[in-house]
Amino acid sequence: MSRFTELALAAALALSAGATLAAGKYEGIGRSATPAEVKAWDIDVRPDFTGLPPGSGSVDRGMEVWESKCASCHGTFGESNEVFTPIVGGTTKEDIEKGRVGAYIRGDAPQRTTLMKVATVSTLWDYIHRAMPWNAPKSLSADDTYAVLAYILNLGEIVPADYVLSDKNIAEVQKRMPNRNGMTTKHGLWDVKGKPDVKNVACMKNCKTQITLGSSLPDYARDAHGNLAEQNRVVGPVRGQKTGAPAAPAAKPHPALDLMKKHGCSGCHGVGSKILGPAFRDVAQRYKGDKSAESGLAVRIRNGGSGAWGDIPMPPQAQVSDADVDALVKWILSGSPEN
Repeated sequence: MSRFTELALAAALALSAGATLAAGKYEGIGRSATPAEVKAWDIDVRPDFTGLPPGSGSVDRGMEVWESKCASCHGTFGESNEVFTPIVGGTTKEDIEKGRVGAYIRGDAPQRTTLMKVATVSTLWDYIHRAMPWNAPKSLSADDTYAVLAYILNLGEIVPADYVLSDKNIAEVQKRMPNRNGMTTKHGLWDVKGKPDVKNVACMKNCKTQITLGSSLPDYARDAHGNLAEQNRVVGPVRGQKTGAPAAPAAKPHPALDLMKKHGCSGCHGVGSKILGPAFRDVAQRYKGDKSAESGLAVRIRNGGSGAWGDIPMPPQAQVSDADVDALVKWILSGSPEN
């Protein structure tokens, strides 16, 4: 049983217990988790490859998927540093033989690439399958995930160019990971004479049973920073006292801001400031009065492109519906009002 399964079952028991305790007062609160819900939690791929689905993918197939879905952010050979830290680089044949990246030991690595850091190939498979591509996570099939991982491993000279990675041979690949022996759990929050500092036992004696909270500030200073109640989160143990007149209700945000968040636009674009791509208001300014701008921008969002705003390409956003594309384009060209 994987750790996620154990957690899911514990959650199911807690739900059932809650239903029993609340039965007399709160009808219908809590229930047992269904097998399908437990299965939805149990999605991790562990270092021993428990949870790894069957499948396979070749380096050649991985190259095709990479060019269409990955290269725009990571570079053709996983070397790009424009958007994210490079995936490939910094490892040697000697590292593959020893399982420890020499650049770490020597301390001469200018930056840490993915293949320098990761110790378990299962971690790479799991992350790619769950989180990539950035603009459409979980859209890769198991076979395409094997293929993309095979391409990355080939770039790092861990597997040959004609390799077909699968659930049957991935354990053999683990034996060639450059930093497979680089993981350690022999440390705490702070190293004290070679020993962790986290072995103490918490003191639970003579604890107070009641605590009264209050402000020691004089009345004239209590609202010096505005209404504290509006500056703290509304859940959890910490709440601010009401120390001033309530603020005026905020204006309702524009619906397009939710579309930005839903489709990950804000990862590369700001409303009024450039991030990786141009600010939306700069886009509106450039195309002001251009009657063909609306259709042109819609095509660029769907198909991707590069060169109009610099060297960093925009990956295709095929997962965004036509209705959402049209709504975003109209909002951008209108000046991107926030409410």
